[in-house]
Amino acid sequence: MGVLRAGLCPGLTQDTVQLLRSRGIKTVVDLVSADLEDVAQKCGLSYKALVALRRVLLAQFSAFPFNGADLYEELKTSTAILSTGIRSLDKLLDAGLYTGEVTEIVGGPGSGKTQVCLCVAANVAYGLQQNVVYVDSNGGLTASRLLQLLQARTPDEEEQAGALQRIQVVRAFDIFHMLDVLQDLRGAMSQQVSSASATVKVVVVDSVTAVVSPLLGGQQREGLALMMQLARELKTLARDVGVAVMPTGFQEMVDIGTWGTPEQSPTSQRDQM
Repeated sequence: MGVLRAGLCPGLTQDTVQLLRSRGIKTVVDLVSADLEDVAQKCGLSYKALVALRRVLLAQFSAFPFNGADLYEELKTSTAILSTGIRSLDKLLDAGLYTGEVTEIVGGPGSGKTQVCLCVAANVAYGLQQNVVYVDSNGGLTASRLLQLLQARTPDEEEQAGALQRIQVVRAFDIFHMLDVLQDLRGAMSQQVSSASATVKVVVVDSVTAVVSPLLGGQQREGLALMMQLARELKTLARDVGVAVMPTGFQEMVDIGTWGTPEQSPTSQRDQM
């Protein structure tokens, strides 16, 4: 806890701080753990004022306790399960993408990761009528392919256009730009929580490998640090904003859950918050 100073909380004046310091009470911990009757007598301060001061400091600096049951109830009411639109993938993911979690899609080059991302974006935007942010780092996203997927779901051009408008595309071709994008998204989306109509439910990042692999040649220390920072940003975005985050990566190289361990990754991996 902090050092006692004037203005730290209401009622803590400079004169009070000096009197407390003269008796060896210099920090918030010193004050809240002290015998206030003894302090009041030695410093010539009001006992009631000291009690009120301690209550304010405890409320200001103490962590509010939660029990496990309350946290679990909050989790049940705040978590949504979003279908990917692909029945076999939903079965693998235990019904779909979970908000507040990172679900990584991994596989070799040309294995269809981008097509999965496009299908998920199309289904969430049209089938679930929810907003999607698609971060494209390898140039794989094309509007024509998205339109084809939507045309397979509905022949109505207005519905197709409405779904396309719910998919926001951001292009980031290096890790520094991607980190900026994710941080900006977190800030912007935190302000949209109160507006359900504008809230983003899914963030697709295709792909993590495209921005990480250039950093892993030669001296890898900086590249590994940036990779860890990217993993933290993805997890923080999912947890703090309550969205489903779906990054993609090469199976041999990037695994958000293990980051470079030699074990083979599964086809998909969910990192539970």
